[in-house]
Amino acid sequence: MLEFLLISIAIVVVAVGALVGLVFPRARRNREIAPPTVPPLDERGGSSGGATAVGTRPPLLQPPGVPDVQPSVEADALVPPVSTAPQLDVPELDVPEPTAGRMQRLRARLARSQTSLGRGLLSVLARDRLDEDAWEEIEEALLTADVGIRPTTEIVERLRNRTQVLGTRDPAQLRSLLAEELVTALQPELDRTLRTIPSTDQPSVVLVVGVNGTGKTTTCGKLARVLVADGRTVLLGAADTFRAAAADQLQTWGARVGADTIRGPEGGDPASVAFDAVRVGRERGVDTVLIDTAGRLHTKVGLMDELGKLKRVIEKHGPIDETLLVLDATTGQNGLTQARVFTEVADVTGVVLTKLDGTAKGGIVISVQRELGVPVKLIGLGEGADDLAPFDPVEFVDALLG
Repeated sequence: MLEFLLISIAIVVVAVGALVGLVFPRARRNREIAPPTVPPLDERGGSSGGATAVGTRPPLLQPPGVPDVQPSVEADALVPPVSTAPQLDVPELDVPEPTAGRMQRLRARLARSQTSLGRGLLSVLARDRLDEDAWEEIEEALLTADVGIRPTTEIVERLRNRTQVLGTRDPAQLRSLLAEELVTALQPELDRTLRTIPSTDQPSVVLVVGVNGTGKTTTCGKLARVLVADGRTVLLGAADTFRAAAADQLQTWGARVGADTIRGPEGGDPASVAFDAVRVGRERGVDTVLIDTAGRLHTKVGLMDELGKLKRVIEKHGPIDETLLVLDATTGQNGLTQARVFTEVADVTGVVLTKLDGTAKGGIVISVQRELGVPVKLIGLGEGADDLAPFDPVEFVDALLG
């Protein structure tokens, strides 16, 4: 009996030990693999890191061996909305004012700046007696307006002789005589046509040159508008590679009227840019290639030689149709010295006088043409985009005399 009792106790002890071994390790394992705390979802399905957003529930932690069953959540609550890039407004192209009659529309602006010259001359001619002092005043007024010594002498002598022959004292007739003499001095017979019509397989090439500060790049941009207004297709060449903002400025002007700009690296070879501009213009079949060059002083021999090189490189494609020299009208006679050097190096075919509305020295038009033998083809009469006008001697004198 005793042996049977001991065997029964041993069996019970073994059974209890086995049961304890099965229960306690399972609890220990459950503690070791407890999942980390999961932050609640925000209303777009992302982790908010804080309180549960309204309309969402935290994910359920499933016990081991049980299939993962998620609560029913609508798809829109879990998928963030697609971000659509805003549509950029493409600016409409400018429509430049037609050049026909533009000078007449701007005559009031010119008349305001030339009032002192016109009124001074007419007031002297309206006197009852034109003595020697009166003619000296007329001569002084013309010289002050930068007409130049030789043209002034010719105008005064012819006007004096015609007045004496006609014996007139009528202000209207005297004004008419003065206007005729001024128009004659402006040489209306000169050809002021801009040669911008392409040949059979080559675009017209217009080269723009000048010293620093004359408004050359701005003039190129305005000239592009003039050509577009006259029905030309234009390609711009930013051959001013030394001034950082020049290419950007020219490109902005061109973009306003739908003209592309060919440009190179800052500090690069301007002749290479000009060559590429003409090449691309020929490939695209544009009417006119307009090339802006860096401003340079006429006394800098190296820079003037560079301009000559640029001209020779362009001419590998064919002849340059127009070389326009931009002059600042406010510099007066000082600009003539600069102009002479440029005409020798670049074979200038026309002059663009800028800032003519900001000076009372409108006579510079006469002296420039006389000294250079080159016609003034365009004049700048303001800061507006369409304030560049083809020069017309009759309308200019009419505005000059008011």
